[in-house]
Amino acid sequence: MKNHFLKYTFLGLVLLMSPKIEAQNKVEKVDELSIYRATPLKTHDLIHTKLEVSFDYGKRYLYGKEWITLKPHFYETDSLKLDAKGMDFKEIAIIDGKKSIPLRYKYDNEELSIALNRKYKRTEKYTIFINYIAKPAELKSKAGESITNSNGLYFINPDGKGDKPTQIWTQGETEASSCWFPTIDKPNQKTTSEIAMTVEAKYTTLTNGKLTSQKVNKDGTRTDVWKMEQPNAPYLFMMAVGDFKVYKDSYNGKEVSYYLEPKYAPYAKQIFYKTPDMMNFYGKMLGVEYPWAKYAQIVVKDYFGGAMENTSATVHGEYVQKTERELLDDNQESTIAHELFHQWFGDYVTAESWSNLTMNESFATFGEVLWHGHDAGQDAEDRSRYEKLQNYLRSQKNGDSPILARFHYKNADDMFDNISYSKGSIILYAMKNQMGDEAFFKGLNHYLTTNAYKSGEPHQLRLSMEEVTGKDWLPYFDQWYYNAGSPILDVTYRYANGKIIITINQSQDSAVQTFTLPLKVDFYVNGTKIRKDILIDKRQQSFTFDLPSKPEFIDLDPDKILVGEVKVDKKSAADYLYQYKNAPSYYNRIEAIKFASKDRSQESQLILLEGLKDQQEDLRVLSIKSIDLNEKQTKDQVLKTLLDIAKNDKKTIARANAIVKLASTGDASYKSLMEESIKEQSYNVIAAGLAGLTKYAAAEADKALASLDDDTQKHVTPLMKRFSSQK
Repeated sequence: MKNHFLKYTFLGLVLLMSPKIEAQNKVEKVDELSIYRATPLKTHDLIHTKLEVSFDYGKRYLYGKEWITLKPHFYETDSLKLDAKGMDFKEIAIIDGKKSIPLRYKYDNEELSIALNRKYKRTEKYTIFINYIAKPAELKSKAGESITNSNGLYFINPDGKGDKPTQIWTQGETEASSCWFPTIDKPNQKTTSEIAMTVEAKYTTLTNGKLTSQKVNKDGTRTDVWKMEQPNAPYLFMMAVGDFKVYKDSYNGKEVSYYLEPKYAPYAKQIFYKTPDMMNFYGKMLGVEYPWAKYAQIVVKDYFGGAMENTSATVHGEYVQKTERELLDDNQESTIAHELFHQWFGDYVTAESWSNLTMNESFATFGEVLWHGHDAGQDAEDRSRYEKLQNYLRSQKNGDSPILARFHYKNADDMFDNISYSKGSIILYAMKNQMGDEAFFKGLNHYLTTNAYKSGEPHQLRLSMEEVTGKDWLPYFDQWYYNAGSPILDVTYRYANGKIIITINQSQDSAVQTFTLPLKVDFYVNGTKIRKDILIDKRQQSFTFDLPSKPEFIDLDPDKILVGEVKVDKKSAADYLYQYKNAPSYYNRIEAIKFASKDRSQESQLILLEGLKDQQEDLRVLSIKSIDLNEKQTKDQVLKTLLDIAKNDKKTIARANAIVKLASTGDASYKSLMEESIKEQSYNVIAAGLAGLTKYAAAEADKALASLDDDTQKHVTPLMKRFSSQK
């Protein structure tokens, strides 16, 4: 799932019960963060779920019939508990051959407790029939801070008023599928399924698995039957109903389809066209071909969850849905890659509990990084990885942050944060760096194939890595998965008498662990790069190396795999200029440009001038915004480069920022550039042209804005405000 993440605090391991509770003969409020969140107990195993559903739009009801097949997990039992939220029950019975035996049950509006007709052993399957009504709109949502609603099933504009489309869609994560069908709503359960959806004949349906039949009914409805023959977790069940247009693609003989509102149907291929290439890349990299019968992506209205990786059928929020003009400025390729990687990590093998969410979300975020590298090269991969690192660093303070695999939380939805996503992804990348790609991906293959259609946790990943490499990886997992925080390295260098001395102090908060960090150091000496290995394992230590002369530049952790921060003492603008030109990893380039954006020295101007030509548009944009147009020595070259960017850059955001920067000079010769920009297709470029023209002739800019069609005005007006605020 893609979402917005918040910071969480990890508390102790043991729940301490106060003796005053009994003495006072009253119940005290328990601190939920002190409760150990155990993996859900498996009393029963789900085997198969068959559903027949129809919908009452006026009441916002689902009418359901369910046949749920189970067996005891190990111990024999004569009772069954199912998660079922806000439902009415007409009949609950056990199927015995052709007979249906009514069963006694109790219900508290969240859990259904059923007395079986006898004791069943673990070798015995049985099937329960449930006739029910689900009323999700009447539920009081138990939302977390990240997933903001938990009603499971949503009716969008069910009365059909206005222009908003009428739709039905579901959102099961974390445990909200039980708002629309009774189940054991836990991530360590897996079940095959068959879902028959009866809808108005004009609507399109989508759910997990393959569409096996469609029947037109006499009352103007149609019944679509979908079958999922491989087991998957209940929270990954989905349904969608509405007026969708379907674009069909393919990969390796399997249907790949894109469901969009009719308005956006012409752009389906442009929005999702890389999906088959992503499927091919991930399958070959992992040694496990895409495992499901089909892959569908659907865009729904008013979706609050970002996107959701339901098995074989991903749901996207409408922000993914774009016209050809909108795609000139932006796309959601990262989200598309993220949700697809979940089909292996999250769906094929599922985190066995929400405490182990890292096995889903860290991997999907890691998958984004790898896709960008495959599609656009190592620099794009490094950019994506740097962004994840910065996301994580914003979630820590003095190196203090929650544990990755954490067993204490208030609400399971709150696990969807920058720890589970960003920090976990760069921990995986660092592991890959230490193991080497061949061993790492063979280890991932072992984890996937060993635990296929089951659930997993970090220790199972560790055992797979140990099986492949023959090395004990417990220290790595203990440090990064089961202990909190990250290192902050304060670094000083001193050269004397042919020796370089590196002093490193781990300055993270004293309550945070002392890290063991195998890192590399590159010394740039007389135009030659010399690489050395160091092992940091103390709060303060020094390393000494013989060098023929004082190095021009020292690059600690040149692969930039450290899950933390490096702070180098007394680093000058000249050092950053050398860094940008001679050790030009993405990390080194952006750090140099960020320094130069705050420094007014001549060397910093030269860094920004280089940055205007950087291969990554975000670095070009940062350089455009930061460069000083009043610097006499570089002004002519800067203006020439800015004009070239404004007219020819392949990225519209860079063009737009260059246009605004040139307008800030007040030079009348650039007015024609503003006027020509307004005739472009890109909303970014048009908005920048209008914002720039305002500086020359506000009345003309107002007139030009008014002359644009309504759609263009809607897009460019908020962009104009943003560009107008830039200096």
